[in-house]
Amino acid sequence: MPDIGFTHVALPVTSLQASIDFYGKYAGLQVVHRREQDDDPERGIAWLSDRTRPFVLVLVETDEVDAPLGPFAHLGVACPSRESVDQLCEAARAEGRLRREPWDSESPAGYLAMLSDPDGHTLELSHGQETGLAVESHSHPEPGADE
Repeated sequence: MPDIGFTHVALPVTSLQASIDFYGKYAGLQVVHRREQDDDPERGIAWLSDRTRPFVLVLVETDEVDAPLGPFAHLGVACPSRESVDQLCEAARAEGRLRREPWDSESPAGYLAMLSDPDGHTLELSHGQETGLAVESHSHPEPGADE
């Protein structure tokens, strides 16, 4: 069956390996596909996945990143607990990657923190977001609810 729907987000990166390492450590992503670029075999492309759904982060190696994702625009990753957010933030703080300390946000956003990847793209770590609930409730709207 062909892929249907939202399948990936692509980011330019200056060091493919540094970005793979970052997203492995802070987002739990693993390389599921890697290749050389057709027009520039010295540069690579990698697809990373958390293997929970058919969705990948595509990293495309380039000389420079002129418009990193951020400061508010970001990729978001859910963590299993507040403690895991705090532990990852401690590691990010030690590496100079913590962009914003963890804080409690209004529902449905949960407990959040912002990190900076090797090229300045923003990664949000969260716990307690209600993304799944929002999607599920929209899949089965209450009678008379606005859509």
